[in-house]
Amino acid sequence: MSDALAPRPPLDAERLAALPGPWRVEVVDATPSTNAIVVERARAGEEAGLVVTTEHQTAGRGRLDRVWETPRGVALTFSVLLRPDVPAAQWPLLPLLVGYAVQAALADRVPEVALKWPNDVLVGDHKIAGILVERIETPGGPAAVVGVGINVNQTMHDLPVALATSLALELGESFDRTDLLVHVLGALNGLLPLLEAPDAVRVAYLDACSTIGREVEVHLPGGDVRRGEAIGIDAHGALVVSSADGTLTVGAGDVIHVRATAD
Repeated sequence: MSDALAPRPPLDAERLAALPGPWRVEVVDATPSTNAIVVERARAGEEAGLVVTTEHQTAGRGRLDRVWETPRGVALTFSVLLRPDVPAAQWPLLPLLVGYAVQAALADRVPEVALKWPNDVLVGDHKIAGILVERIETPGGPAAVVGVGINVNQTMHDLPVALATSLALELGESFDRTDLLVHVLGALNGLLPLLEAPDAVRVAYLDACSTIGREVEVHLPGGDVRRGEAIGIDAHGALVVSSADGTLTVGAGDVIHVRATAD
C-alpha cells in the first residue's frame, strides 16, 4: 500500500467532545504519552471518563517499559481514566475486558481479529493493537489509566516490526480514526459493567483469545522461561499453561506464540 492511498485526516475534536455518555474526550496535538497526561489529571482529582487522544505520541510506553514512536496522524493512541468500583482481585480482568472491547470494535471490519493474552490484539500472527493498564493511587482512591494504541493507517514502512499490521494494510484502504475511537469507546462503555461479573469477562475473553490451545513460551519476571500449551484463563485473568513441569498459572509475564514448523 502506497502513502498516496493512505490519507491522514486529523481527529475530529469537535465531534469527539460532543460524544454522549460517560466520556469526556480531549485531543492534543502531540505528547510523549497520553497515559502520563491522564495519570497527572487522575492524581489531581479528575473523575472517571476522561479520554485523552493525540495526533502524535512521541514516547509511548508498553508492557516491560517498551517505548515506541509512530508517525503523525496514522495511529489511534488514547488513554482512558477509570475508577472501577470492584474488589482488588478483579482489577487484573480490566486489560482483558479492554482488549475484548477493542476486538469487538474491529471485528465488523476485520472478522479474523483475535486477542493474545494479556494485552495484544492480533490479525493472524500480526499485532494490530496493544493495551497498557496502570493502577495508580489518588486522593479519591485507586484509579486505572488505560492506554490503547491501534495501528490504523500505517504502511509497511511505518511499522516498527515485521510482525505488525494495520487496518489500512488489512483492508487496502484508509480508515477514519475518529470513527474508530467512537466505536471503541462505545464498545467499552457497554462492556464495563461486566467487571462486576468476573466469569462473564473470562468467558467472553476466552471466546476471542487465540492464545488458548497454542503452544506458548512464557518469559517470567524473574528471567525464567517456560514452554507449554495455554489451556485456559483463571477467575482472576491469569493464563493457565500446561507444561512438562506441571500446570503453571501466569499472572504476569511475556507470552510468545510458538509458531508451528513444517515437518
